[in-house]
Order: sequence, then structure tokens, then C-alpha cells
Amino acid sequence: MATPHFDAEPGDFASTVLFPGDPLRAKFIAQTYFDDVRQVSGVRNMLGFTGTYGSKPISVQGSGMGIPSASIYATELVQHYGVDTIIRVGSCGALRDEIQLGDLIVASAAGTDSIVNRTRLKGRDFGAAADWGLLRSAADTADRLDIPIHVGRLFTSDFFYDPHEGTFELLERFGFLGVEMEAAGLYGLAAELGIKALAVVTVSDHVKRDEAMSSEDRQNTFDNMIKLVLESL
Repeated sequence: MATPHFDAEPGDFASTVLFPGDPLRAKFIAQTYFDDVRQVSGVRNMLGFTGTYGSKPISVQGSGMGIPSASIYATELVQHYGVDTIIRVGSCGALRDEIQLGDLIVASAAGTDSIVNRTRLKGRDFGAAADWGLLRSAADTADRLDIPIHVGRLFTSDFFYDPHEGTFELLERFGFLGVEMEAAGLYGLAAELGIKALAVVTVSDHVKRDEAMSSEDRQNTFDNMIKLVLESL
């Protein structure tokens, strides 16, 4: 049952999907962590894979960058392939001084400068929050595996290069931990479609300190993120 953005067949996707932005990271996750892996979709090279982790069927699908792209893939996964749980696994830029490169942030909620969630509620404000069960499981698993995490709000921006001065200082003052480009849209879509969603991200750079991880550091620390998410399921 192909869609405009998938060439998968019914049953090709598991009910739970990991959702990185980069399709090559989706491929890496599948080949590194899953057993019995098979590619199930590849339209526009936005790769999707299904396998197992332990005895649990699990899929991973690239989402592209930003709310519009992620929303397209998430909507079709839910409406055409029966997916009921989507977990974003990606990166973010940290805002607060106590957060270091390589740290993990589990997003309890997400603000945004996008209007997609207000549009959903016909101009009304919307509290974009994670699924409590997924959030609690991730926090409990972090304790069990002794993986440090920060739990709090992310800010989802439509801008990779923000044109306004003072934005990051304002966001920090209101308690946001980091900036990325998909979480608030995913949480809004999850509420609309009645599914579970969570965003877990690795701090790849610090926007105030002008710090960034090396490619080697990214590989090593992203491993903690994927292990945390998979074990929490």
C-alpha cells in the first residue's frame, strides 16, 4: 500500500518507530542495533527499516529536517501503516550552562515559533507534551543504566539560523534546555492522531558557548541515546 512518501507494504512497519532526521542515521541504527533487519521503504532516499530488538519488532524511519517534513512521514506512518508510537532520536543545541556536549535531553514538553499547533486548535494555545508513559519509562531506564539525562522543555524552531538577536537568552530565561526543529510538531501531531510520542536528543553543540562535538564524539554519545530508548521500550 504505497503512499506519496512510502513504498512499504502493509505490515512492513512495526507499531513503534524510531524517528531520526537523517536517513543515513536510520540505516546506521538499524544495522547496528536491530536483528533480522530489512529495508522497507526508500522513496526519495528517506530510508526506513524494520527488525527486532530482543524479541520486540521495531522500526526506524528518517524524518527529514523540520516540522513539515517530519509531519508528513509521521502522518503517513500512523494513517497507513498502523504505527502508534513514534520516538524522535536526534540532536539539539544546548542553552543552559550546566548542560554539556554529549548530554541527553528527554523532552517533557516543547515550545515552538511555528504556528502548526495553534492552527490545529484554531488559534488557541497548545501545551505540546510528551506521552507520560514513554517519558517515565525513559527516565526509569536512565536510572537503571546509570545514564545521566536532563528532563525538561525543548524549543522547536523553524529557523536553523535565527535572524533575531537575543533569542537564545530569552529561551534560557524561560527554562528551555535546548533548541531543535521537530519535537513540538511531533507532540502536536501525536495529540491530533491519538498516538504516543517522545523526543530524546543528544546535545551536539552549545549555542551560547560556540562549542560543537567532533564526529567521533557524536558516534560515541549517540550510542547512549539509542541504547536508552531501545531499553526503555
